[in-house]
Amino acid sequence: MALYVYAITAAAHPHRFDGMAGVGSQDAPVRTVTAGPLCAVVSEVSEEILPKRRDLLAHQEVQERLMADGVVLPMQFGFIAADEPAVRQALEENTDAYLSALQRLEGCAEYHVRVAQEDEAPLLHQILGDVPEARDLNDRIRAGDPDPQLPLALGELVAHEVEARHQTLAAGLVEALVPFAREHVTHPPTGDDFLNLSLLVPDEKKDDFMSAQANLAREIGGGVSMRFSGPLPPYSFV
Repeated sequence: MALYVYAITAAAHPHRFDGMAGVGSQDAPVRTVTAGPLCAVVSEVSEEILPKRRDLLAHQEVQERLMADGVVLPMQFGFIAADEPAVRQALEENTDAYLSALQRLEGCAEYHVRVAQEDEAPLLHQILGDVPEARDLNDRIRAGDPDPQLPLALGELVAHEVEARHQTLAAGLVEALVPFAREHVTHPPTGDDFLNLSLLVPDEKKDDFMSAQANLAREIGGGVSMRFSGPLPPYSFV
């Protein structure tokens, strides 16, 4: 039968799964497939697994239970293997790589920092105050200048300034936070975000990291919001 694969761990991991049901409608128990020094954490599935709320929560619950007891290589939601021999073969063929990754991630967790411009008014006010050309265009428009090119010119100039300032702020935030991380990944921003940052933070630096990000969130101002999540399984670093 097909197996839904949650994660890979060392064989010595405690694997506390009592009472846990896996993804899918049949509520199959979560168990392990062992090959030498490694285990894959799995449950049986007999259907296509879609990202429904119930299954997303079940997937995340398994990750959190594993992470509470030791290092884990989490699989992205939806990873399915053909059967148990296929899982065991994958573990055997990639033993050295998986053991190396487990060692690299030992004692760490992933944290996300996302930054967005929630209120544009303060930034636009700054741009009009700092950029004479933008201020002149805005004044001419407000005074009733009929030139139809003025709004377009002002819009392009402001958009360029907004992007430049967001890039500068994002770079400064990354520079301030990466000293607390063993590794970091800058993802493409989505939606209104202009920074989407993942950091692999060692446990011994967790408190200092959280204090630093809290201070940055208070200081950032200018209509900018900073959203923080973690500790999380290290998806971005597997």
